[in-house]
Amino acid sequence: MSFSTVINCMDGRTQLPVNEFLRSKLGVDYVDTVAESGPVRMLAEEPDSRATESILSQVGISVRQHGSENIAIVAHHDCAGNPVSQERQKEQLDLAVRFTAAHYPGIRVCGLWVDSSWSVSQVCEAWD
Repeated sequence: MSFSTVINCMDGRTQLPVNEFLRSKLGVDYVDTVAESGPVRMLAEEPDSRATESILSQVGISVRQHGSENIAIVAHHDCAGNPVSQERQKEQLDLAVRFTAAHYPGIRVCGLWVDSSWSVSQVCEAWD
């Protein structure tokens, strides 16, 4: 069994397309999901918050217990938890990817964007 981890928005519209994208692109069997409302904002702008600590803790379980070698972080169109422009979300996404990669050395961390038609694309990547 192979795993990937995703830090995704709680918005249910993003869940299925992101999981399908990761399973196809990475060839993994399962995707462990950590869901929060607007997680890129938290990871990029609130590094010391309890929500960020919770996200990192859950990711750690996936990495340690399931052997996940990849972490994806998701930002998306029409995010109620982070109602900022697409440009700002992508800036936050890049910061979130770098922040997360620093916490998980040797793990590939990428940023995904989900557009208005719920299509997924990779927009950034980091390795520590």
